[in-house]
Order: sequence, then C-alpha cells, then structure tokens
Amino acid sequence: MFSLVRENIRIAFDSIKSQLLRTILTILIIAIGITALVGILSAVSALENTISSDFSSMGANTFNIQRYEFNTQRQGEKQKVNPVISYRDVKAFEEKYAFPFTKTSISFVGTRTAEVKHDNEKTDPEVQILGVNENYITNSGLEVELGREINYFDVQNSNSVCVIGSDLRKALLNDVNPINKTISVRGSKFKVIGVLKEKGSTFGNNQDLRVIMPLQKARTIFTNPNINYSLSVKTDKKDMLEGAQDDAILLFRNVRGLNPIEENNFGLERSDDLINRIGSITGVLETAAWIISIITIFGSTIALLNMMLVSVTERTREIGVRKALGAKRSTIAFQFFIETIIIGQLGGLLGIIFGILLGFGFAAIVDFKFVIPWSAMIAATIITFIVAVISGSYPANKAAKLDPIESLRYE
Repeated sequence: MFSLVRENIRIAFDSIKSQLLRTILTILIIAIGITALVGILSAVSALENTISSDFSSMGANTFNIQRYEFNTQRQGEKQKVNPVISYRDVKAFEEKYAFPFTKTSISFVGTRTAEVKHDNEKTDPEVQILGVNENYITNSGLEVELGREINYFDVQNSNSVCVIGSDLRKALLNDVNPINKTISVRGSKFKVIGVLKEKGSTFGNNQDLRVIMPLQKARTIFTNPNINYSLSVKTDKKDMLEGAQDDAILLFRNVRGLNPIEENNFGLERSDDLINRIGSITGVLETAAWIISIITIFGSTIALLNMMLVSVTERTREIGVRKALGAKRSTIAFQFFIETIIIGQLGGLLGIIFGILLGFGFAAIVDFKFVIPWSAMIAATIITFIVAVISGSYPANKAAKLDPIESLRYE
C-alpha cells in the first residue's frame, strides 16, 4: 500500500517536471489568492495589535473627557462644533470632582514641532511638548525608566523640570546620565528628572520624542488663548468605573453651564470602548479580505481544474498503457488526485510566504507591530487543500474511467 502511494507521488512529481511552465503558472495563480488573504489579514492584525496595545495601556478603568467623541464625521453631515476645553474648565472640574478612589490628570499639547537643545546639540523641530499635572503619567499608562515622575510640588511651584522620551534622550544625551542635565525649550531651561520607557510610534506619531513638563510652567511658555485641554480619570476599582463616569459627566455639564435639555458639548471615551470600536472596524476589513480572496481563489480553482483536464487529455495514451498493465481505476484516480494536491499545496505555501512578506512590509512602512497571522496561515492551508480536492476530483475521475483500448489508440 505504502509503496503504491510512494510510486504515485513519484509519478506525480515526474509529471509536474514534464510540464514545468504550465505548473509554475498555475501555482502562481493559486499563490496570488492566498497572498491576498494572508497579506491583508496580516496587515489588519498588525493594525489591530498596534492600536489595541496603545489604548489598552491606559487600562480598562480609565476614561477621558475631551472636545469631541472618538468617531468619524460622515461626509456631507454638518459637523457640530464644540467649544475648546479651557483651563478654567479643567481646573473647576479638578477642584470639584471628588469621586472615591479616582485620580484626575490634566494635560495639553503645547506644540508638536519644538526644537530642543542641550549644550551644542539640538534636535529637528519635531519634538512634542506637553504640559501635565502630577497624575498624567500614571493615568496614561506610561512608565519612567530612569529618575522620577513629575509630582504635585513640581506642578504647584511651577518648577523648571521635565520628563523626556527615550528617543529624545538618544538624540541629545545618549552618552551621559540624563538625570539632572539641562535642556532648553523655546529659550527656557529645564532640568531632566526622568526618562520614559520606550513606547514606539502610532500612525507616524513618535511617542518617544517628547518633553513632559509641569502644567503651570508649560502655560508660561505656551500662551495661546485657544489651547484645548484634556482630562483623564482613572479609578482604582474597576467596578466603580460606571459611577465615576456618570458623576464626571454631571459635573462637567455643570462646569459648562448646560441646562438639563441641552446635549453634551464635549466627548467622553473609555479606553475599552475604543478597543471595541477598533475591533469592529478591523472585523469589516477582515470580511473584505475574505471576499477578495475567495474571488481570487475561485479563479485559481478554475485554472487548476483546466490544467488537470488538459493533463488527462495529453496523457490518455499513458493511462491506457498503465491500465493494460493492470493498473486499477482507483490507482489511476489517486495518481491524478495526488498531483493536484501537490500543486495546490505548493501554491498555498508560496502564497503564505508572499502574504507574510506583504504584511511585514506594510507593518514596517507604517511602523505597526507585526504579528505572525497563524489563523490566516491555517486557513490558507485548508483552503488550498479544498481547492485541490475540488479541482482534482473531476479530472481524476475522468482519467479513471477511460477505456484502455480507446486510450491506446489515442494519438
């Protein structure tokens, strides 16, 4: 039994070698469909993994009060313009919000295009400057690798201190201990008290190239009257999140002076809500990937079926000789079936390799976190096997039913 299987596999490979160009083209057609499936699913997985990890770092027990909700405005729909969240708003909220086991952070972005200097070294004008209170680093899921965080006294006393990102340290202070070194931002001197752990980039936004300074000190440097502030509230106990959120909405409505029938003129988002929304978006992309791939794989099935039918026709005399020598129908059918399986799996393997390279290249270009798409690879292997079974069944059955006498007469 095993010797017969080995013999059929050897014959299948000999047949593939004898019609190499046609086989290569068929394998490439199959590979294109699998590449589309694995490549798109790899890219979607990289997107989902990157964004989810960024938002989940805030923790499931954190919510933000911001100017707008986290959603996309539909084209043609009139956009509701909310007023900026002012310093007066955030200070009033911070002073009055007293929900148990919560910490409130305040922050604003002074600029995203600052030039930072240290001695004779300076960066390109691409450093982000943030003004924050003492709870910002904890609430944002950031960690200090060296030194310490900004504390309450730094904020209240408007101290000229700062915490810097890891890339900024590499650019200016790579060869020395950065703690207690002095950097310059817009002509103001700041003592470095901490360095953040590396976070990487999201959508081209480098989270490691930034300076975090006390809120009051930042306000003396960035005096734009329309600065938009952000609030983040973190609860120590997850089961108290809903109550903390409802209390925050009610208080901020009072801060904004809204009457009971007016809609909120601000947005509130929880980190786990964002992750769920991202999951729904990537789910749509995965569905699109499957639709595109199924259409392409359907073409691959037809191409493989056509190739095997042509192969049966061209080898009619060979089939007659084998039958005349005593080969059974099942043996002939198995030979052609094995040949189809081999071609299908070679196409699947090539498609998986191309798909992974495509997904890896996409992740590298947009700076996402690449993950190996095991589910897509398993699906691709199963699909190519099914394609081979469908495409090989009819030609194998046709070859098995050929009359040996008529086959020997075939020219």
